[in-house]
Amino acid sequence: MRRPLTWWPARLAPHLLFLIPELLIAAGPFVIGSVTRAGERPRFRMPDFFYGGQALIEGVMMRGRTTVAMSVRPPSGEIRTYAEPLPAALARGRWIRIPLIRGVFVLYETLVLGTRMLMRSAAIAAEGEDIEIGRGALIVSMIVSIGFAILIFFVAPLALSGLVHGSGGDLTANVVEGAIRLIVFVAYIGLIGTFGEIRRVFAYHGAEHKAISAHEAQRPLTPEEVDRFSTAHTRCGTTFILIVVVISIVFFGFIPRTGVPLPVLILSRIALIPVIAAVAYELVRLGARYYGNPVVRAIYAPGLWLQALTTRPPDRSMLEVSIASLESCLASDRADAMAPSGGPPDRA
Repeated sequence: MRRPLTWWPARLAPHLLFLIPELLIAAGPFVIGSVTRAGERPRFRMPDFFYGGQALIEGVMMRGRTTVAMSVRPPSGEIRTYAEPLPAALARGRWIRIPLIRGVFVLYETLVLGTRMLMRSAAIAAEGEDIEIGRGALIVSMIVSIGFAILIFFVAPLALSGLVHGSGGDLTANVVEGAIRLIVFVAYIGLIGTFGEIRRVFAYHGAEHKAISAHEAQRPLTPEEVDRFSTAHTRCGTTFILIVVVISIVFFGFIPRTGVPLPVLILSRIALIPVIAAVAYELVRLGARYYGNPVVRAIYAPGLWLQALTTRPPDRSMLEVSIASLESCLASDRADAMAPSGGPPDRA
């Protein structure tokens, strides 16, 4: 039985500052399928379902058709795997078929689910004991993390771009704002990547990519076979963030700045975040349909390059954790498909 947690433990507080970037980087929109074999020419195929994952603290979360699984390696050294049904909205919500609307809901559900799993993994990695995340701890974590992300990725670039507003006009200031946002993001990821524990999270991120790529290539899920694949994956949230930055430049470029108070400009940025995320989600889905096209692959290439900052080569123990999590999802999906009550649910 899990011990209830009503507040975020002080020893885990630093992860609040890394929570949103970790979630956005590690949990992609699950809409592009690609296979990259180390030393081989990349191949593309469209799987019947896109498995997605997220790096955790000393673990990996995988998302299947109806199940989310989390495998973590506690201090005792063994792998512990926990599985639970996906929220109904993610598994078979009708809104998942509505363009734009689905992007907002998927992002929200992913953040909530990812936050809870990240907190659980941190507790297991620290104490070897699973915990029940209370609503209060989850809400506080989300508020602090999202507030921190808005401050450094939206408010700071907006304020800094105001320094060139007088000499360059609204359009120039908005373009500079987007450029600063991208620079801040890259610098931030590079900075937190110097922390030992975050480097391990990034290595688990690479292990997650390798396991999913091996499954999509229909290769055996063994550490030796999985390790042959690249740590980069086109479905990574790093690509999603890059698209968000580019789209934000376009959207914010139409917002006048002259004579508008800074608080109003800040509110305009916050209000457009769901819209930008929804458009980015649809563009990534569209890219999935045409990813075999060389032009589309070239457009997505910068996202793959950026993953050099957000992934690290995993060791064998990390690959074993990632494989355990993915196999748990696959086993649940096979059981659901064989159930007499019906077949698998609608695809997300």
